[in-house]
Amino acid sequence: MDEQTPLPPELEALTLALLHSRGEVERLREREQLFSSLLDSVNAVLWAFDWQAQRIIYVSPAYERIFGRSAGLLLADYGEWLNSIYPDDVEYAAASLAEVLVKGAVEAREYRILRADGQLRWLSDKCFISRQSAAGKPLIVVGIAEDITAQKQLEGELQRLATTDVLTQSSNRRYFFECAQSEFEQASQAAAPLAFLLLDVDDFKQINDTYGHQMGDVVLQRIAQCGAGALRCGDLFGRIGGEEFAALFPCCAPELAMQIAERLQREIQRLTFSCDEQIFGVTVSQGLTSLRSSDVALDALFARADAAMYQAKRQGKNQIVLA
Repeated sequence: MDEQTPLPPELEALTLALLHSRGEVERLREREQLFSSLLDSVNAVLWAFDWQAQRIIYVSPAYERIFGRSAGLLLADYGEWLNSIYPDDVEYAAASLAEVLVKGAVEAREYRILRADGQLRWLSDKCFISRQSAAGKPLIVVGIAEDITAQKQLEGELQRLATTDVLTQSSNRRYFFECAQSEFEQASQAAAPLAFLLLDVDDFKQINDTYGHQMGDVVLQRIAQCGAGALRCGDLFGRIGGEEFAALFPCCAPELAMQIAERLQREIQRLTFSCDEQIFGVTVSQGLTSLRSSDVALDALFARADAAMYQAKRQGKNQIVLA
């Protein structure tokens, strides 16, 4: 067998270099494909921003899924990013982004965006400086924006469950008194008027015994609806006991508080209920009081309103007693 003629050393070196280069190109291509695959699978928006040019220079594929907008338009015009932010959050989003210049990183940014289809979404958007501006090199800010809408909805539902009376959808006792305490402190410091109201459904046990507890629940729900309709925006209303409700009127003079209580009384008197072809109505007894300069605690208003409410019961029910 004839032996192969050996390649000249120069040609052999060139051939090895070409083979090595081809292998490097192949490895780079595989890495690029792997990186692209990873970016496609990440459900968060990776982005890079040229601060001096005020231009997005990179955005990952998740942008179009989460924002419902064109990545091409975003890369062409940074205004697309600003236009996608919910109007009430634009100022905060811009100011918190600017903080990265001072802090180097900002990790607690949450704001809302409006998708092109009108959906409102919540984002957690963390950012940090990737490269400082120096010697002709631009300052690059990079970040990762995650869709936290589901988390926000869960938080909202947990908050609602923690603060709302399940039956009547008004404030529960704990939340009502937390808010009332805060309003009391503010009113006391500012020497502002504040009124406190307690109301109790008259003969509620008789309603339950005659028409059943399910009908009793309906009565409580309808009274809570009257409360929501009769009170002003900013007033507090809650169910604090079985058939007992409370209301707090911030920045409300005694005369106006009485007018609101009377309006609530009339609305409740207009209610009618039907059970087994029987029609009946309900009434409530109310105790109303206002903040005094001598009151050092919310308990003082509660005690006076409670005493006035029971006085209304003793005097024949279906009335308002002022304390």
